[in-house]
Amino acid sequence: MMPFEGPEEPAPPRRVLVIESEPAARRTACKALATIAACDEAASLDEGLAALDHRDPDLLVLGLDSAGGTPEEAIDLIRFTGYEGPILATSARLSLGLAVETMRAGASDVAAVPLSPAEWTRRATRLMAEERPALKPVAQEARSLTDFEGFIGSSPAMRELYEQIRRVAPSRAPVFVTGESGTGKEVTAQAIHGRSGRTRDRFVAINCGAIPKDLMESEIFGHVKGAFTGATEDRPGAAELADGGTLFLDEVGEIPLELQGKLLRILQEGQFERVGEERTRTVDVRVIAATNRDLRAEVRAGRFREDLYFRLDVFPIHSAPLRERIEDVAPLALHFLRHAERKLKVSGLGLSEADVRRLAAYDWPGNVRELQNVIERAAILARNGRLTIDLPGTAPRPAAPEPIVLPTDGLLTEEERRQRDRRSLMAALDLAGGKISGPGGAAERLGIRPTTFASRLKAHGLDPRAWRSTSRPSP
Repeated sequence: MMPFEGPEEPAPPRRVLVIESEPAARRTACKALATIAACDEAASLDEGLAALDHRDPDLLVLGLDSAGGTPEEAIDLIRFTGYEGPILATSARLSLGLAVETMRAGASDVAAVPLSPAEWTRRATRLMAEERPALKPVAQEARSLTDFEGFIGSSPAMRELYEQIRRVAPSRAPVFVTGESGTGKEVTAQAIHGRSGRTRDRFVAINCGAIPKDLMESEIFGHVKGAFTGATEDRPGAAELADGGTLFLDEVGEIPLELQGKLLRILQEGQFERVGEERTRTVDVRVIAATNRDLRAEVRAGRFREDLYFRLDVFPIHSAPLRERIEDVAPLALHFLRHAERKLKVSGLGLSEADVRRLAAYDWPGNVRELQNVIERAAILARNGRLTIDLPGTAPRPAAPEPIVLPTDGLLTEEERRQRDRRSLMAALDLAGGKISGPGGAAERLGIRPTTFASRLKAHGLDPRAWRSTSRPSP
């Protein structure tokens, strides 16, 4: 006899949150959507943000005409709550420019209202069918974007970097990667190679700053036996080894002026000679160069050839410093923590919310490389699974400092005002536990609108999600 099986429990109802200040438009939307989901209403963006503190809808309908700011400000505020679901933005005065601006800000779809009931359900059903990422508390795991050539990070700066890599990778154009030391310029070069049609051949990287000047020509172009003392056999250089693939020249500004013409010839004609030979060799190599120096200043000083600079600078890509993408610190830190666990053969290490706040408040002069070192050092010193985050020249911030009131006497420099503003925002977030809007929220504590607070956060590269867990309470 087959065991009795009761009826399957019904799936939890879908939920939609409609943020719309016009009552008739709000009721129309909810009436149309009631056939496929339970509908919650909010008459303002602030009401909607408060609702997101208690519910995690499957779809959010945002009336742009009632958002009280730009689409970017409104959507940033919504995302700051931790909501990661689809956003359907609507407007009775929709233009092409507004639609483009809204999609770029992160909306999933844009529609001109009024819509027919059938169109409401069609759009909502399609958006709610799209897969959503599962969120976990930050102490267990942080959200990260690792499906693009191994990168970690989903900040605006990183999304722009991914798009630039997608565009330039299939071409043959030289790429010039700039950025501070430790920002991952070689990782960018490897990603371009990985997305190109050259992956069957080598990616050859050479750090020009680590090679003695008298050996650099041989390292890049190779030599023949007897070319100089110690040259006991023929040896190909990096350019020849990369034939068919990609040659990455890190710290290209260190190449001596007398060798720069030889590199220019490879870029223009694909030709060169090894040291000590007269035979001209031909290669098909894509050159990606990188530097943390201002090569335009080097050109003006006569230390770098102008024609070589312009030949390298066909497609410039800037690798942003970590302080400009603080929202990537938590996922990067957890990535490095998992790596350290494997290296040290330990497990169970985690980052607390206090750890994340400390990491997010630091300026990271050494960028991603410094973060990796800090996390590895913390993993080595961990006791009973607890990390001690040791940041050079810093001390733990008070748990709840008083908000800093910005002076209005105009006696501070622009940088001092910027730092005061940054600390004021962080202090307000500390007191509010990361909450922006509503009673007790950070915006109320500073006496400003939530949209204004959000725009100031963005200007400082701060993400309030670092001040709280990303887990959401039960309905």
